[in-house]
Amino acid sequence: MKVLVIGGAGYIGSHVVKEMMKAGHKVTVFDNLSSGLRKNLFAENDFIYGNILIPTDVEAAFSRGFDGFVHLAAFKAVGESMVAPEKYSVNNITGTLNIMNAAVKYNCKMMIFSSTAATFGDPQYLPIDEKHPQIPVNYYGFTKLEIEHFMEWYERLKGLKFAALRYFNAAGYDPDGDIRGLEQKPENLLPRVMEAALGQRQLKIFGTDYDTRDGTCIRDYIHVTDLARAHVMALDYIAKNNKSLKLNLGTEKGTTVKEIIEAARKITGKSIPAEEAPRRAGDPASLYATPKLAKEILGWEPKFSDVDTLVRTTWNAYTNQ
Repeated sequence: MKVLVIGGAGYIGSHVVKEMMKAGHKVTVFDNLSSGLRKNLFAENDFIYGNILIPTDVEAAFSRGFDGFVHLAAFKAVGESMVAPEKYSVNNITGTLNIMNAAVKYNCKMMIFSSTAATFGDPQYLPIDEKHPQIPVNYYGFTKLEIEHFMEWYERLKGLKFAALRYFNAAGYDPDGDIRGLEQKPENLLPRVMEAALGQRQLKIFGTDYDTRDGTCIRDYIHVTDLARAHVMALDYIAKNNKSLKLNLGTEKGTTVKEIIEAARKITGKSIPAEEAPRRAGDPASLYATPKLAKEILGWEPKFSDVDTLVRTTWNAYTNQ
């Protein structure tokens, strides 16, 4: 199939592109390189420099004709979304509507969307499944949930089939080492641990008195290559079954902050000092998902999401720049 990957020069996007290529799809990347990197592009693919906020850019891309597209071009900093909601409204919502309008105009009827665990808000039970109430507690999560609603309406009114893939904590790097462009301004734990290992930052542990096995937060870390494989499988499922789907992508194996840091100390050989700090507002003690439905529908299960692989592949990327 001919596939347009919007945001395909970014951290997750470049891994999705690689898995699409491995599956034999013809990939075109659309990116404005605001956070994506040219070094993440593959020479085999066409590249379109464009902005999702400029409708003519998006229409020019879709006019080339595609069977399906992947949308990974949203802003995703939770804290920033709470102080700059207008920025997230324009990029995440207006930008996505520009994409969807161009898609239906040019008869591209399969959409794979990068949604998020943030649509669920605070967990009412664990592990989180697809039936868990979606009550976002930050504006970023709200924008992603609204896009899920838009997709439902566009399916009903325009026949746009979709997959909403709700990520938990994306981590790791390409095990083959083909993708080494580091995520720009990372906010997640593992990149911060790597930066601390390289002496580039002071690492803080926010909260050590949670009701968990070592007092630190538990999160569901999933390898980015496992996420990328799910995008390919979702596209193939829609093509074969003409059905939309909403899936949680997690491992059901939560890992604590301290466990990540200890694994990093072992693999990097660095001491990685960490300062204990007060809890951050809005951080639940535990957050992890069941991938049962993704396994049932797609046959998907994580292969690279053990802690050692997550840490080792990230360290390899950080030390091979």
